[in-house]
Amino acid sequence: MSQITLKVGKKGAIYLPKRVMEELGIEPGDVLVMKVTEGNKVVLELVPDPLTLAIKSKKWARTTVEEFERDSEKEQEELYG
Repeated sequence: MSQITLKVGKKGAIYLPKRVMEELGIEPGDVLVMKVTEGNKVVLELVPDPLTLAIKSKKWARTTVEEFERDSEKEQEELYG
């Protein structure tokens, strides 16, 4: 665990140093959740991007594009006639 001192800007903004962002894999545009805990501690947690999670996660279903299209067309036919 590393410790870094940050300065709060006039409008309350804080900026993460580049090395922290690189170490944690945080990129511009990523979403973080800030929690204030007992003892006046602030915790920042990265909110994973759903698309990235879907791409990187273990796949539990196997299907081909053709199977997906066939099933999709069948569902659409049932729904919309």
